[in-house]
Amino acid sequence: MTNVQIIMNESINLLENGIIKGTGRMMEAIITDKDGNEEMKLIEEPEAIHTYATWKSLGYQVKKGEKAKASFMIWKYVKGNKQEESDEEPESKMFMKKAHFFTIDQVEKIA
Repeated sequence: MTNVQIIMNESINLLENGIIKGTGRMMEAIITDKDGNEEMKLIEEPEAIHTYATWKSLGYQVKKGEKAKASFMIWKYVKGNKQEESDEEPESKMFMKKAHFFTIDQVEKIA
């Protein structure tokens, strides 16, 4: 599962539990029940959630004192360092890491 899929699934769960808001727009989604059965449903699109680093890259700063709306595991990519004495490509790796997510209500535009 990709980070995009993980974040969308978690966003839908957060919306259903009243932790984040919806956008008012409807979207089709494949929902899997506890028995593994898939069903296409029309659901409300959840509001965007991003990590601190992503908000910063978009030109926003998380407001002082704000706590993450959600924390869950996503994939982290780390590029290895090239060895000076070797022509070999550096080893890159991916691993699961807990990330903390914030909504637009928790950030402010950087001046």
